[in-house]
Amino acid sequence: MSILHTLTVDFGLALRNVLRQRRRSAIAIAAIGFGVMAMMLTAGYIEWIFWANRELATGQQFGHIQVTKRGYQQSGQADPFAFIMPDNSPAFAVVQHTPGVKSVAPRLMFNGLISHGDSTLSFLGMGIDPVQDPLSHNLIILKGKTLSPANPKGILLGAGLAANLGVTVGDTVVLLTNIPGGGINAVETKVTGLASTSIKAMDDVMVRVPIAMARTLLRVQGSQIWVVTLNHTELTDSVLAQLKQQPSLKQLEITPWTQLADFYNKTVALFSRQMGIVKLIIGVIIVLSISNTMTMSVMERTVEIGTSMALGVQRRRILQLFLTEGLLLGVIGGMLGISLGYIAAIAISAVGIPIPAGPGFSHDFVAQIIITPQIVLEALLLAVVTTLLASIYPAWRASRLVIVDALRHNR
Repeated sequence: MSILHTLTVDFGLALRNVLRQRRRSAIAIAAIGFGVMAMMLTAGYIEWIFWANRELATGQQFGHIQVTKRGYQQSGQADPFAFIMPDNSPAFAVVQHTPGVKSVAPRLMFNGLISHGDSTLSFLGMGIDPVQDPLSHNLIILKGKTLSPANPKGILLGAGLAANLGVTVGDTVVLLTNIPGGGINAVETKVTGLASTSIKAMDDVMVRVPIAMARTLLRVQGSQIWVVTLNHTELTDSVLAQLKQQPSLKQLEITPWTQLADFYNKTVALFSRQMGIVKLIIGVIIVLSISNTMTMSVMERTVEIGTSMALGVQRRRILQLFLTEGLLLGVIGGMLGISLGYIAAIAISAVGIPIPAGPGFSHDFVAQIIITPQIVLEALLLAVVTTLLASIYPAWRASRLVIVDALRHNR
């Protein structure tokens, strides 16, 4: 009770001292608040970049988990037909019925030549399930329609490939590819849609066909990849652990999207380092502002400090009092910054941040600000920790004053 009473009294004194120097305290709180707001908006923008890249990786490229034969991820491009898995395998059903799994879709990868009239270009093809595969729903359809079970002979072309080939929706093209054993096979089909993956290099070579057509073209049964889509991306680690414990999957390779999305991983590493620098800069600004405020407070209250120590107040109590003042400034400034940050994030997200297409991308983006609980916690910790650090030296200086010198200060 004695400790609680002491803390209560110190808090009341600290609040009184903060309110007594209103102009200086307001400047310090404003510096902390705007620093916290800037940190939140920067972190929220970077969080949106992470989210957008994560959705691009899981929705338009890899799914959440991929199940393949061992070695496919390392050498499957060189000999794709050596890694064909039958879809009637018991393991496929096991993956389908794992808790947290939304769908399992087979993919059949192939490449070859696409022709229209006198034009012939190379392509990278993928046979997908028009219903279950996330690619069927997450591609950006620029013209026409996406793949559908109602049109088993229609195909999707990347917008860049279609432009280079000189075709549009409704045109007839011929796909020519190698088949197992060294022969070749061809199929004539119509373009049902033009799509974009947002990545220009992919749009220049992309061909998407129903997996039944791909199997007919390649004269194979099965697929190289089972793409597992989960109910939520956050379930990746738990579902991965469940799948690795299944006896029927021991001979297969189970790979999470985090190991496949190299661009995403490098983006996270790059922006995380940059965010660390931003936090350091904001922290230095707050430290300098609070240190100046607390130092001026000590100088102006030197006689008051000397009087308190002359009346028996311990030096430790003086130190504690000034640290409490710094903490109070940090909490008030932090809460102000968090409130302003939330309001600014909502306003900016409502308007959107236009981002021109960068190198390798095919269209512009509209970014937003995503504020997560972790960002709020980090912002509050930044405000509190930096103000405490900034208060240490002025508080120590106040507690080390000589009583006699303090009492005759300015006389």
